[in-house]
Amino acid sequence: MEAEPRTSKGTFAFVSLGCPKNTVDSERMLGKLAQDGYGLVPEADGAGTVVINTCAFIESARDESLSVIREMLELKKQGRVGSVVVAGCLAERQKDLLLTEVPGVDQIVGVFGREEIVQALDRATTQQQEQRSIFRPAPVRALEDTARLRITPRHYSYMKISEGCDRLCTFCAIPKMRGKHATKPMEEIIREANELASDDVRELIIVAQDSTYYGMDLYGRVRLAELLRELEKVDGIEWIRLLYAYPEHVTDELLETLANAKKVIPYVDMPLQHINDRVLKRMQRRVDRAKTEKLISRWREAVPGLTFRTTFIVGFPGETDAEFEELCDFVEQTKFERAGAFTYSLEGDTPAAKLDGHLPTEVKKERQDRLMGIQQEVAFEWSRKQVGREIDVIIDGPHPEFANHYAARGHADAPEIDGTVRVKGKNLKPGDIVTVKVTGADIYDLTGRAIGDPR
Repeated sequence: MEAEPRTSKGTFAFVSLGCPKNTVDSERMLGKLAQDGYGLVPEADGAGTVVINTCAFIESARDESLSVIREMLELKKQGRVGSVVVAGCLAERQKDLLLTEVPGVDQIVGVFGREEIVQALDRATTQQQEQRSIFRPAPVRALEDTARLRITPRHYSYMKISEGCDRLCTFCAIPKMRGKHATKPMEEIIREANELASDDVRELIIVAQDSTYYGMDLYGRVRLAELLRELEKVDGIEWIRLLYAYPEHVTDELLETLANAKKVIPYVDMPLQHINDRVLKRMQRRVDRAKTEKLISRWREAVPGLTFRTTFIVGFPGETDAEFEELCDFVEQTKFERAGAFTYSLEGDTPAAKLDGHLPTEVKKERQDRLMGIQQEVAFEWSRKQVGREIDVIIDGPHPEFANHYAARGHADAPEIDGTVRVKGKNLKPGDIVTVKVTGADIYDLTGRAIGDPR
């Protein structure tokens, strides 16, 4: 929700790193600071305070976060920034080390200290050093995410329906940073959705650490299907996109809801991580190949035109050549509309770090390149099949490189992670939904021309 500061308490710049779930946290902090009278400025240089909402999921994310922190501390040293506040997952995961590693930081705010971000800035701007950190335990219920100052384009927004995760995948540190699964009450989500719709949001993107587990801790049963049906009743919301679905707890009710949905678009993001039974067991994924294949078939049979997005980890400790070949064959045969591959990242505070058979970096990178090469061919084939079809797209804005063209996304395209559709048309604006005749394909992206009027 856009907000204007009531009074002037000073200026701040904000850097948001990491996943869409982190984006929601950033927007909540931005909203609280703006409401309290701090003025947001677009550039760090010259700001009274810089707030960095960090990511710490894997080593590369931590490196990026630390790089940004050091960059801001250098500006502070030069007198071009007044103070530096570090928030989010890196603060939570390395709370005992961060002040030693980057001692110039003025305040550190953990993941669940975000509601006290104003107090952190108050102390940072007045140079009160007696308390330099704010950490709070993970809540039993997910924090409220209303009154946000959104940093996404106005026509779409992320909606966090739960916090934390009860899965204990051996490669993942999220439960250490985000705590156990905590469901956001349904009435709060609907209230938030109405607030977003009143702020011109047309595409609502559902995010969580484990969206299919929604409701279990709070209601004693999963209620994602019911939540989606209630969200479809919100006036103004036209597309609802589902991300971060875990393979367990996919019910017949959920699939039936998706099959009959008017606004929930035929798209699901479900990280599978691997397909070999032994690797899945070492990952502690609680599914095997047979269950995975059955689940994919159920989704595709239930939801016509489904885009199935997934991700895989290659080079997991002990992954043999034969197990990797099995994964390659599976990806080639299953033909996922969207898929990504990541190399295993050794995280010292996770169980997988203690497993035998860690692979050299060059082997992991070779396997990533090989798997993504296979997926690229699959994706190119899928894109070619779209040529000649008519699809609905949502306009994101004027195309940055082609005059009289617009950047848009179809049902198959989540922001930032999937492809785009370059649309030739006139008088279109961000948030318009328009039918497009697809005229060309370029691996992950499509081109087309608008037909009919936007809606």
